[in-house]
Amino acid sequence: MKAWEIVRLSDRPALAEEAAQWFHGKWGIPLGAYRESIARSIAQPGGVPLWLVALSGGQIAGGLGVIDNDFHRRPDLTPNICAVYVEPAFRHRGLARALLDAACSRLAVMGITDAYLITMHTAFYERCGWDFLCLVEENDGGIVRMYHRMC
Repeated sequence: MKAWEIVRLSDRPALAEEAAQWFHGKWGIPLGAYRESIARSIAQPGGVPLWLVALSGGQIAGGLGVIDNDFHRRPDLTPNICAVYVEPAFRHRGLARALLDAACSRLAVMGITDAYLITMHTAFYERCGWDFLCLVEENDGGIVRMYHRMC
């Protein structure tokens, strides 16, 4: 038996506020941005945005989002996996990879064949099947590595 269950927030809207608070606490992006994006994912469950959380013992053990653009200046590279986080007690158990795979599976069901993400954690994503695509400029002017994966 798995130590977690991966669920779409659109399938469990009662978790929306808890998840928004959780993501905000991990990344510091304004709480309202998470609330709005999660609410949109619940209202339109067959598209992007898409939010997934992994539950273990009723608590959020990890999660990620799929959004149109993760604060960079390449709107043509969409959708983007964002806000990937796994609680320390669940790291090195395959949960982040399971979340990434679940997101790509959901995108494939929607007919979306390509996913992108920006990261500094290059070795991890490369082990998970992501390929370096290019450098992109972030909205704040920084440069970051963009990765791609076929779904």
